Parts: sequence; structure tokens; C-alpha cells
Amino acid sequence: MKKNFFFILCFFACMTVFAQKQKVVPFNGVVEDVLGQPLRGARVWVVNPDYYATTDRKGKFGLTNVQPTDTLHVKYKKQIYNVPVDSMKSVRVRIADEIKFEAQEDKELVNIGYGFVKRRESCSSSSGIPGEVLVRTGRTNILDALQGLVPGLTVSNGRAVIRGIGTINSSSDPLFILDGVEVPSLSFVNLNDVERVEVQKDGSIYGVKGANGVILVTSKHGRKK
Repeated sequence: MKKNFFFILCFFACMTVFAQKQKVVPFNGVVEDVLGQPLRGARVWVVNPDYYATTDRKGKFGLTNVQPTDTLHVKYKKQIYNVPVDSMKSVRVRIADEIKFEAQEDKELVNIGYGFVKRRESCSSSSGIPGEVLVRTGRTNILDALQGLVPGLTVSNGRAVIRGIGTINSSSDPLFILDGVEVPSLSFVNLNDVERVEVQKDGSIYGVKGANGVILVTSKHGRKK
């Protein structure tokens, strides 16, 4: 009986860890100067500097899936401040000078959930969303991994919608491009083989096929040397 109870306990523990890994968690923050005034235009990233959040006029920014052991890199006026997350669920960073800063958790920022996420993670068109960021979501499918990372993108039953749902008789599916070649689906692509992904709401360059947006995937095998 005790043995069975032990296995059941292990099973639920594993399921809990798996569920937490699958969940996209918002991480909100504020960047201020030494007087507590908001700093606008600061860049904040975790892994790749090409994939960053930008603070708004109130100094606020939002990210997703920031891990307890991660380090936030805050860049303001060419100076970079490395802020350990240290298990915080939000952060208020106060910059004192070119070297010194203070950082502490702000419970009010935690409670607003996705309040600032819609402003987060701008991607330059040349870099897109790095594959390593998608892998960090814990998902195995590209579309599922993009969910919550791209404002306006919704994924349901394996289908992605970028520009909203059209008429009943028309498809809302975006155009999929893999290493420059149109493909009917991305389900066969191994997430670990992805170099970067770009999501374009305006796919007019691809004509009628791009009317619902375009998802461009560059694999590690297909990237330019």
C-alpha cells in the first residue's frame, strides 16, 4: 500500500512540474532613475540581445517565462546592468549611476499578470525570435511555443491565427515559409533544429497567400553562413 502511495505521489509531482513548464508565465518590471522617475526606452532581455523588451513612458516592461536563475540585462544609454532574477516574480530596478543599481520584487507588478506583456519582446526583422527562446517554453511544437510570445497571435487545435478570423468560407491560416520554401505545415519541424522564427502580420509581399500573415522559419541547417 505504501509503495503504491509512493508511486502515485511521484506521478502527481511529475505532472505538476510538467504543467509548470508548459505554462507561459508573465514577468513584469519597472526601470527608474535614482529619484524614482521612470526611464523610457531602456532595453531588457534575458538570453539574446536581439530579442528584447522596451520600457514605455512609465518605465514599465513585460517579458515571459523568466526563470528564477536567469539574469536580466538592462541597457540604458549604452550602459548595461546585469540584474539577477534571484527567484523574483517581478522587478523594480532603480539605476543610481553607471555602475550601481538596486533591484527588488514588486508584488503589485506580479498581480497585474499580463499587464505589460503586450509591450514586450520587440524583435528586429533580421533576427526574429531565436530558437533557443522557443525551446525554453518547454513546448515541442513551433506554433505552441509561439503562443504568448507574439502579440495578437492565437493558437488553437494546432492552427494559428495572426490577423483575426475571416469569413466562414475563407481560411485564416497564415503562410508558412521554411528556409525560403512554402510548406503546408510546421508540425514536422523539430524545435531544436530552429535557428529563428519571424511572424509578419503584413504578408503583402507574398501576394494573396500572405493575406493572413506569414510565419517564416529559418532552420539551423538553412541559415546563411
